[in-house]
Amino acid sequence: MDKQHAEVSKFLSYVLRHQPEAIGLTLDHEGWADIGLLIICATKDGKHLDQHLIKSIVDNSDKKRFAISEDGLRIRAVQGHSSQQVGIEYQEKIPPEFLYHGTATRFLSSINEQGLNAKSRQYVHLSADEDTAIQVGLRHGKPVVLKIKALNMYEQGLKFYQADNGVWLTKFVPPSFFIQME
Repeated sequence: MDKQHAEVSKFLSYVLRHQPEAIGLTLDHEGWADIGLLIICATKDGKHLDQHLIKSIVDNSDKKRFAISEDGLRIRAVQGHSSQQVGIEYQEKIPPEFLYHGTATRFLSSINEQGLNAKSRQYVHLSADEDTAIQVGLRHGKPVVLKIKALNMYEQGLKFYQADNGVWLTKFVPPSFFIQME
């Protein structure tokens, strides 16, 4: 991804996940924003977007953070929202036996005491593979990966969902379901 795409992707993440009101945008309950209105609001905020650039970012993103509606008129972040106006209705799914969470070593003692909490987001994000978790952990410092006994959690009544981009979501992971990896 080139520098312009990376910058626009970060901007889209910010407004579609966390602060749509920062540019005067409103999301519906499922997180959708009108693409034409997004372009107008972004332009007023000094960001140049057009339909082609937005589509290119959505189509070429390796993380698949965004989706465009079937009619091509709306866009949303597929997960990661902290905005309380968004409440995407994910379908509950049975998780694989293990999922993974990447974090930084500096957060480990707190996580081991309190578990994994969604904090300002709506869900804890888990990945299906260790490599993705390592990449997430690297964004926060020296990485550490927690292996989560996801199927055991599910069997004990905790719910799991999967976003369109493959990220696994749950509200909370108690420490008793962690297996710390080296």
